[in-house]
Amino acid sequence: MGHVHAFDVLGDPVRRRILELLASGEQASGEVSAVIRDEFGISQPAVSQHLKVLRDSGFASVRADGNRRLYAVDAAPLREVDAWLERFRGFWDQRLDALGTELARGQRERRRQGEVSRDE
Repeated sequence: MGHVHAFDVLGDPVRRRILELLASGEQASGEVSAVIRDEFGISQPAVSQHLKVLRDSGFASVRADGNRRLYAVDAAPLREVDAWLERFRGFWDQRLDALGTELARGQRERRRQGEVSRDE
C-alpha cells in the first residue's frame, strides 16, 4: 500500500477515531461501534464498513474470541506514513526553533509592559 492510499484511509475522521480507540489496546467491535455511534451518530452498518476499510487496508487486524471480534492496530501502514513524513521533519524543527524564539521574545515584551504599567 502506498502512502497516498494510507492518507485516503486516514482522511476520514471516523476511521482516525477508531484507530485512536484501538491505540489503547485491543477492543471488541461492539465496544468500538458503541463509542463511534455515540460520537458520530452513524449506524452500526456504517461503523462496520469503516472497520472493514481499516482491515482491508492493513491498519487494523481482527481475531475471533468466542463470538466476539477483537480489533487491534496494525502498525505497518502507520510506519509507512511515518517514513513519508520523515522527509518533512526538518521543516518542523526549523519552525519550532523559530516559534521558540518568538515565544521568548513575546514573554520579554510582556514582562517589559508589565513593569511599565506597574510604575504608572
